[in-house]
Amino acid sequence: MPRAIALVDCNNFYVSCERLFQPRLEGRPVVVLSNNDGCVVSRSPEAKALGVKMAAPWHLMREMAKRHGIIACSSNYALYADISNRVMRLLARFSPHQEVYSIDESFLELSGLPGDHIEYACHIRQTVQRDIGIPVCVGIGPNKTLAKLANHVAKQEISRGGTCDFNRLSASELDDLFATLEASEVWGVGRRTADTLKELGIHSVLDLKHASLHMLRTRCGVTLARTVHELLGRTSLELEDVTRSRQQIICSRSFGRLTASLTELEQAAIAYTTRAVEKLRQQGALADTLHLYLRTDPHRGEAQHEQASMVPLSSASDDTRRFCKAALYALRRIYRHGFSYQKVGVALGGIRPLQAHTVSLFTDDETERRSRMLMKTMDTINQRMGSGTLKLLGEGLEQAWAMRSDNRSPRYTTEWSELQTCRS
Repeated sequence: MPRAIALVDCNNFYVSCERLFQPRLEGRPVVVLSNNDGCVVSRSPEAKALGVKMAAPWHLMREMAKRHGIIACSSNYALYADISNRVMRLLARFSPHQEVYSIDESFLELSGLPGDHIEYACHIRQTVQRDIGIPVCVGIGPNKTLAKLANHVAKQEISRGGTCDFNRLSASELDDLFATLEASEVWGVGRRTADTLKELGIHSVLDLKHASLHMLRTRCGVTLARTVHELLGRTSLELEDVTRSRQQIICSRSFGRLTASLTELEQAAIAYTTRAVEKLRQQGALADTLHLYLRTDPHRGEAQHEQASMVPLSSASDDTRRFCKAALYALRRIYRHGFSYQKVGVALGGIRPLQAHTVSLFTDDETERRSRMLMKTMDTINQRMGSGTLKLLGEGLEQAWAMRSDNRSPRYTTEWSELQTCRS
């Protein structure tokens, strides 16, 4: 029996999350917008049918939206992350080996599980729909690349009922199917790589499968050659039981409006640094370097300023206060009076596992212990009561610079003040 790996992918995930609590959106063209309501990042099937493209700028779509009744929702990342966690915990019940690949995708090892895999895939779909309300499709193949491609077929061919198992197809049936799929649908083949493949006369997945590995390594790199190995049915990418620790943590967003105020920039720097260090603690890691950059709007026809600064810490830490102090120091070094800024970004570097931390001769054990207790208390309160319940005063109470989200739905599952209400 061939190995069986399933990719479970939530359909139009952000839109599906919005529809969970807003039944009025069912059957209507809906899009979810990126930060500051900039571009389309998720589309309902109805919006796709109208020709709405991914990454389409919203400000250029307003007439079209008015004409066709397209409903735009601002990104609600707190809601999406919580629904994603619920979906992934549910999917973990269906396999002893799971790899959470992204906010809306998860690989499951099905090899050795009894019964018919298509029936099992249908059971997964029905359970997620019933217990959480999110529609999913399931693709099955002998490796991750083919499982992901099978998932694409499951989504595109309605007659398959949201599932597709490449292991059920003969070699000739699989080749016939591959001949109908563009090479750009293969996992890891981006736009530039697809353009290069077209120059080489490679248009379909079948063309890619039978292409020269030596030529692909030379023109496109070893990663694509590994992908072709998987198209041939071999395994190059194993499931990862544990998500790899990030080597860099970045928090950066454009402001809702331009600002020249150093006070507002300091608030943003503290807010973004706080989020980044929270992620660091969630990862169970420490960092020893903070990078901060500041920039104006490059699209405005006026003098520009963009600069970055790096601040090394005396020792690796996960204390928000230490990193915020470094962020303010970096910001004040590079800030220039008279410029209106569009963006501040913060990145943590020198990340290492907490267990690998070595104590120096100058470490004050009592200070470190109290720091850990304080950070743990902050995280516990914010996890229970909602992000930002307890924060540093430097973030400010009124954040006029904050990201625009004019059409954000309530955070139904993570904020007490925004719980869904019922009227009898």
